[in-house]
Amino acid sequence: MDDSITRREFVAVAAIGAAGLQTANALAINVQHQPRNIKKSLKFGMVHVKGSLLEKFQLLKNIGYDGVELDSPNNLDRDEILNAMNSTGLAIPGVIDSAHWSKPLSHADPNVRGEGRKALETALQDAKAYGSSTVLLVPAVVNKTVSYKAAYERSQAEIRKVLPLAEELKVKIAIENVWNSFLLSPLEAARYIDEFESDHIGWYFDVGNIINFGWPEHWIEILNKRILKLDIKEFSRKKRNDEGLWKGFNVKLLEGDCDWPAVMKALDKIGYSGWASAEVSGGGEERLREIAQRMDEIFVS
Repeated sequence: MDDSITRREFVAVAAIGAAGLQTANALAINVQHQPRNIKKSLKFGMVHVKGSLLEKFQLLKNIGYDGVELDSPNNLDRDEILNAMNSTGLAIPGVIDSAHWSKPLSHADPNVRGEGRKALETALQDAKAYGSSTVLLVPAVVNKTVSYKAAYERSQAEIRKVLPLAEELKVKIAIENVWNSFLLSPLEAARYIDEFESDHIGWYFDVGNIINFGWPEHWIEILNKRILKLDIKEFSRKKRNDEGLWKGFNVKLLEGDCDWPAVMKALDKIGYSGWASAEVSGGGEERLREIAQRMDEIFVS
């Protein structure tokens, strides 16, 4: 029997193979660009539009945001907030402690620390009322008068006093990495969290804040399941070098030095799903819509 095939048979077989390869490639691309299970939020202070709280919530919902984060303690009417949430379906996934810079838990004065602790308790209670799962906290500030050791010990002591309330309310305290000269490596950050031995404290990972001195994907690998939520922002090392440190943040999402595909791959590896909140310069409807669209691009990168 002749093992050779005719030209017509060869073309037919090749066509089948090419079709199969094309299908496989299409499936691979489809899988690669499947939307991840990440919900889109932003900070309420970014919303620079006129109108009532209800109107602002409705605008955000119409643009495509799933939630918005509020500061606490705040001067907003709780009933108005709850009405805006219930009427629009826009969630408040997290609350931001509004006193952690002015009344840090690392302060030398125990009275100031006490005021900061009470503010954290208020934020936890507001979070419970809003249906939020976390309160973002900057735990300490190290400076000339507050040593690293003191900041570590004082902040942990104050947080331990509040953890029973967090456990009772079922709201988690989420520590954020910021430029506070404290918890400067992911290994130390993980240790700080683990020493509480509580499921009600974790990490609020700010992607952009790392880029000045490291690589976010490295932190994600180590913080792993400790990551409760994400802050989405950019940073440009070139702008930092050319214009000054804080100018590094003056860049749009996807136009800085964050390697978003590497970040998303790292998040996939630890099985992250949940909330990501934009923390960039805000604006009116057009600007907020642009931010939402850029976040969508990030999530499929």
